[in-house]
Amino acid sequence: MMRKKIAEYLMSKQYIQNLMHPPADLSEFKERPTPRLIAGLILMAVSYIMGWPVIAALSVLAVWWTEPLIFVIGGPVAYALSCVVFFIGAWLARAPHYLGVLTRYSLQVVLKKIL
Repeated sequence: MMRKKIAEYLMSKQYIQNLMHPPADLSEFKERPTPRLIAGLILMAVSYIMGWPVIAALSVLAVWWTEPLIFVIGGPVAYALSCVVFFIGAWLARAPHYLGVLTRYSLQVVLKKIL
């Protein structure tokens, strides 16, 4: 009873109707990765590798040389640089596009089970 009411409510919404109309598939994930995608994924991985180890090294240097400003200034700068590299990598890898396809497919699967 409740499930039917939820289904009727959801199907009355224009957004859900637009979401369900062209069936989403995951065929884009089966295609061969482009050099742009590979470069983006590498940049995203590099951002993880360079982020926290650099901050840890700066904290060790700050304690070693008894200069807390090394960490106070260098830590946020290193973290911000890591974030910039990650966002550039995500843009190169077309992450918003792929996440949109994956989200659309997931929502369709959930809504089909409800409906």
